[in-house]
Amino acid sequence: AGLTVNQIKEVLVHLYAYCGFPRSIRGLQTFMEVLDERKAKGINDEMGAEASPIQDEPNKYERGKENLEKLTGVIQTGPQTGYAAFAPVIEIFLKEHLFADIFDRDVLTFAERELVTIAVISSIGSADPMLRSHLNICLNVGLTPEQLQQFIGIIKSTLGKKEAKAAQEVLDEVLENRD
Repeated sequence: AGLTVNQIKEVLVHLYAYCGFPRSIRGLQTFMEVLDERKAKGINDEMGAEASPIQDEPNKYERGKENLEKLTGVIQTGPQTGYAAFAPVIEIFLKEHLFADIFDRDVLTFAERELVTIAVISSIGSADPMLRSHLNICLNVGLTPEQLQQFIGIIKSTLGKKEAKAAQEVLDEVLENRD
């Protein structure tokens, strides 16, 4: 896919926020084995750039809030609602850790991170509200409807027809509501 070793490592680290540490760590372990096998065959893979140091200012909550606003195009104001009102700590974790600690890392672009995100959400299934949100974010960060249709084709060929159909239904709804 033309990715460097560090980009693939970053994808696997990014995944833990959506599918858990066990799967993320297992992915990293498998990738290490693949790299060892390739090295034994004399294949030297490009490492690529390391993540730049993350700035401490503003604080993590504010940086996460700013990143989320860039991604969604929605200014974060007013009282918390829904799950954030029910369990306020999750909203803090999302902003400080996911949208600051992880999204501030520059090994992947926001668009690349969102492709990873919709792939994992599509694969776990039964998360239509999150898939809807992240498909909208994909469009906000510059991915086109055509690219998202290609994504559905990849879901069909790698995960199956059922998962592709479910993702297609959500994408159709997203595109219809953006017109």
